[in-house]
Amino acid sequence: MLKSMFVGGAAAALLAVPLSPSASAHITDPPPGKIVIDLVTVNGSGCPAGTAAVAVSPDNTAFTVTYSDYLAQVGVGSRPTDFRKNCQLGLDVHVPQGFTYAVAEADYRGYAHLANGASGLERANYYFQGMQQTGYNEHPFSGAMDQDWQTTDTTDVASLVYAPCGEERNFNINTELRVNAGTSDPTTTNSFMAMDSTDGSINTIYHFAWKQCP
Repeated sequence: MLKSMFVGGAAAALLAVPLSPSASAHITDPPPGKIVIDLVTVNGSGCPAGTAAVAVSPDNTAFTVTYSDYLAQVGVGSRPTDFRKNCQLGLDVHVPQGFTYAVAEADYRGYAHLANGASGLERANYYFQGMQQTGYNEHPFSGAMDQDWQTTDTTDVASLVYAPCGEERNFNINTELRVNAGTSDPTTTNSFMAMDSTDGSINTIYHFAWKQCP
């Protein structure tokens, strides 16, 4: 199978609002100790019950979300509502005492089969509970296409927003896949985009940035 990487063009801020005044200087190395992430809420047509899971990397640098039923499609074999799938995750992130975190980068991966003239879109935004939502980072795709895809949302250190020290606030992630038939013929073709990982080999990766609380 021919594989190709599609990376978003200009870097887009994940959480482009002012830094929490309760956090001190950014640190390079992740803190020692155990990080636990609980899926508090899982809603959306792209992540039916039991089809999304989260895991923290052993080195505390990132966490991954895997999906097993996240696919948007149009054309032969699809329903009218299948062109758009979304997932809203609410994560309760437990970090070692004395530290706080931001998400500096998010990598999305999947597979796309887009007929000639069809198009696809992956989009996401991120925010802490009780804080302002950000605009969506969007990554478009054009057919004809039949291969792996990847996008990356990044932000620089100066624009990172950290969870307030000493407060319990869920980290919310909203993602969406869309497919449009465009000039392709939906009566004879099928176009789809998947963020699907039934074998665990395809997942989204969220990279932590850390600060030590005062």
